[in-house]
Amino acid sequence: MAPPKPTQDLAQANQGKHLDLNGNEFELPTFTMKEIHDAIPAHCFKPSILRSMAYVVRDYFYLSTLIYLAVTYIPLLPSPYLRFAAWTAYTTVQGFVFTGIWILAHECGHGAFSKSKKLNWTMGLIMHSFLLVPFHSWRLSHSQHHKATGNIEKDTAFVPHSRESWVQRNFGKKAQVNMIEFAELAEDSPISALWHDVVHQLFGWPGYLLFNLTGQEYNGAKGAKISHFYFGEDSVFYKKNELPLILLSDIGVAVMIAALVVAGQVFGSWNVIVLWGVPWLWVNNWIVAITFLQHTDGSMPHYDNRTWTFARGATATIDRDLGFIDTHLFHDIIGTHVCHHLISTIPFYHAGEASVHIKRVMGKHYRADVDTPFWTAFWKNQRACKFVEETEGAEGSGVYMYRNLFNRGGETKAQNLCGNQTVGGKKVGVEEGLKAVLPVATAMSSARNLDARRRLSQSAQLRGSLPLMAEA
Repeated sequence: MAPPKPTQDLAQANQGKHLDLNGNEFELPTFTMKEIHDAIPAHCFKPSILRSMAYVVRDYFYLSTLIYLAVTYIPLLPSPYLRFAAWTAYTTVQGFVFTGIWILAHECGHGAFSKSKKLNWTMGLIMHSFLLVPFHSWRLSHSQHHKATGNIEKDTAFVPHSRESWVQRNFGKKAQVNMIEFAELAEDSPISALWHDVVHQLFGWPGYLLFNLTGQEYNGAKGAKISHFYFGEDSVFYKKNELPLILLSDIGVAVMIAALVVAGQVFGSWNVIVLWGVPWLWVNNWIVAITFLQHTDGSMPHYDNRTWTFARGATATIDRDLGFIDTHLFHDIIGTHVCHHLISTIPFYHAGEASVHIKRVMGKHYRADVDTPFWTAFWKNQRACKFVEETEGAEGSGVYMYRNLFNRGGETKAQNLCGNQTVGGKKVGVEEGLKAVLPVATAMSSARNLDARRRLSQSAQLRGSLPLMAEA
């Protein structure tokens, strides 16, 4: 990737160009889906039942072996510290295996497991129910995500905030989109960001299934109708003829919950929590982290309905690297995601080969970041990619890039919606005005109390004759 360009006066110097968060120019891709299909060898499209089932048997063998080793040998360790370390290792590795099983069910949902719909649906229901995922409910909404990836009006997963929605979520409903904000008051402290990440990683996936977190707003719909478990006719996700499948998925999850309750009574609740519950939390972490990083990066575009095409949206994603964990336990879902979005019916064991051919067609439009460590990329992008908006000078293009209001060096600035301001009788830009009216703001960078931030920011703006962040 080219080094970031200087961000001063980027809009003036690049009229009509789309700039990503790093200051690099983005050009709209022009390749077609036919070119993609024609470039991939025919055998890559063909799943093997024997091979797919072999991966299921392998993963459940790993799962059973880990449980046997844990319950047989960990209690024999002489030190409580050794036992704690061993249980930690067990839950971590078992979390990898659980996640691999989730991904195999994901293959079933896309029809990449086999050519048999009945087998796909049966295996998907079994494997996802084991992890408390309503298979058909997820399958149907996930298909909408694939049909509208990168479309800010229709996508259903990790839909980025607009500037307005991000501002109002963080500063209240009265906050205005032309507010002046800056790094010291808008940016989370590292501790606050870490706490948010921990909660989001552990409970974000159930939150998506139950409450549609990070999904479309569906005209403000609330309550049961935005839940993946709801099988009423007023569901925002499903058609009337699909509701029996939603009920079947709920039954699968209910059966698994009942099995866990019985297991707790027979083997002890604590054993069930350690052997199944903690690895399940690891699944939540991995699914959220993987999906977030597949669809969030400073170089990644989003489109409105006027500019979006399937090919553009499907390639608004990025491949990353997690080494052996991904290639062996996660079935290469991290390293071949661009291919997966272009043609989701290609089995994961052919996706690597298909990706080589896809890259030749896409050229510079193929996004991959295999150099940045996975969790470094996660931390960087969740702190930098806050909302999307069009590049200044390219308004009306329908191409949206990630931005934030932190005014950090090396990043493309968000649009200046306030214009030049007057400080001390002299016209200055927003950044200079902020430096003039609040020279000690850096000392307050860790302040997180929302009301205190609002009062401080409004006070600074009043002294500098700057527009208020929110109406009284």
